[in-house]
Amino acid sequence: MTQYTSAKEFESAYSALFSTFATGKTKDLKWRKWQLKQVWWMIIENEAEILDALSSDLNRHEFESHGADLLGLKTDTLEHIEHLEEWTADEIPDAGVIFGTLGKARVRKEPLGVALIIGAWNFPFLLLLQPMLAAIAAGCCVMLKPSELAEASQALLVSLIPRYLDPSAICIVTGGPAETGRILEHRFNHIFFTGSSKVARFITAAAAKHLTPLVLELGGQGPAIVTASADVDLAAKRIAYGKFMNAGQICLSINHVFADPVVYDELVERLSFWFAKFMDGSYDGYCKIINERNFDRLASLLDKTQGKLVCGGKRDRSTCFFDPTVVRDVTTSDSLLSEELFGPILPVIKANHVDAYKTIASEKAWNIHLLYTSSPRSNRSSTRVSVLRYYHPLILFVTELTLLVLANTNSGGVTINDVIMHAGVPNAPFGGVGDSGYGAYHGFHGFLCFTHQRVVVAPPTWLDMVMSFRYPPYDLKHLSKVAVAKKLGFQPGEQISDQIIHRGGKGSVWMKSMKLLAQVVICFALARLVLQRGTLINETKGLWQGVARKLQLS
Repeated sequence: MTQYTSAKEFESAYSALFSTFATGKTKDLKWRKWQLKQVWWMIIENEAEILDALSSDLNRHEFESHGADLLGLKTDTLEHIEHLEEWTADEIPDAGVIFGTLGKARVRKEPLGVALIIGAWNFPFLLLLQPMLAAIAAGCCVMLKPSELAEASQALLVSLIPRYLDPSAICIVTGGPAETGRILEHRFNHIFFTGSSKVARFITAAAAKHLTPLVLELGGQGPAIVTASADVDLAAKRIAYGKFMNAGQICLSINHVFADPVVYDELVERLSFWFAKFMDGSYDGYCKIINERNFDRLASLLDKTQGKLVCGGKRDRSTCFFDPTVVRDVTTSDSLLSEELFGPILPVIKANHVDAYKTIASEKAWNIHLLYTSSPRSNRSSTRVSVLRYYHPLILFVTELTLLVLANTNSGGVTINDVIMHAGVPNAPFGGVGDSGYGAYHGFHGFLCFTHQRVVVAPPTWLDMVMSFRYPPYDLKHLSKVAVAKKLGFQPGEQISDQIIHRGGKGSVWMKSMKLLAQVVICFALARLVLQRGTLINETKGLWQGVARKLQLS
């Protein structure tokens, strides 16, 4: 049986973190950069051990572990090191003359304090260390709590963290539900949790007693929608791939599929084909279910379904292997849709795209992502302006169905014509909405999770010469000096039909795209100028060389 952190050991570590933060040690940018580099070496020097631990816990193939855990960790570590000075620098707000020019207003980026990060078992390294990188960059002290279900990964983390990172500021504790409950009785300055909605409710209740801010990265019943115009084989291949990864034990995995009746039978057949091809007749490289409790939960849901098993269904409780399973003729009231599956079962529901998005919009559990697979060569938008309002203007076309689905659903993210890709977009926030959690991280957005943006302003003392009217006794005649002038030109009595919607301000997609386009044009122009200049220089050089030769001959 695993030996968990004792109450005495926890109390000692907890006190040490708050004592260290009080010294200001973690606010030093050199300390932060040093610790971030230590994370890099921890990953690089122990890559083989990390892969072995993931194989032991999940039977995950080395290739999948590289792509799912190590690639993201390495990329994120380097990003935090590269941008640390930029992210932590004071910002100068557009505050006008009084507060900005004269008051020298600044927004400081200050660490929240001591953060508790609770990881998940499905990606035991990525989902624990990635938010830790953000907390270190922000200047926080960190207490790490890995999932006790991934035992080999937990043991390796317990060994590595104190060996590579500053133990006075970053520590790791272990425990099951009872120990975690005792940890949550203590006050932290921030809690970052990745896991199920059920556990998140207990954590939220505990955090509320101390008014502790939270980021919750949870799951959800994220569907895929396959329309009548889809490339069915490609859609089936990508959906099967998304479900095959980690045996469907991913918060981003496809929970179920809505397929148009026109392509329904073909999609079911191609899903079965691709699952069989990915399995290749063996369990080598195919993940197992994390434990018997989750295995039994999946088996029970499958046994209760009113749908028809098309492929898979084979399972072995002794090894926790559960075949990828496609179930057709499923309704939205079926047992398979009663909760997030978080496993390799894929129900396929017959519904056109309109019925699909209406069902999604009415579901209690918001989706952490939404897949919409449709051929881009059909159903093109006939209204160019409406496309540009929602999409990058350099995109050549967007389907009306895409706009329809996006306008009528809500989700943490959207991937169109592929799976899970939105989670890997650089410099973009990743997080859920509704029952899938709140808050977002990755890159700069993760840094902001653990940061307090503190406004500082220092008006000059001589400002009273022009603002003495603010002091009592008040005189209404001075109100004109602080009156708000309406400069936007709108008039009383306007109706909704009178409103003009512009493509956006300086921070909008439209303006950023125009800037990008301008930069491309300028680059081409400069390149052409350089080429022309080079030609001109060569011609001039040749001319002078000719003159020199003639002078020498004369």
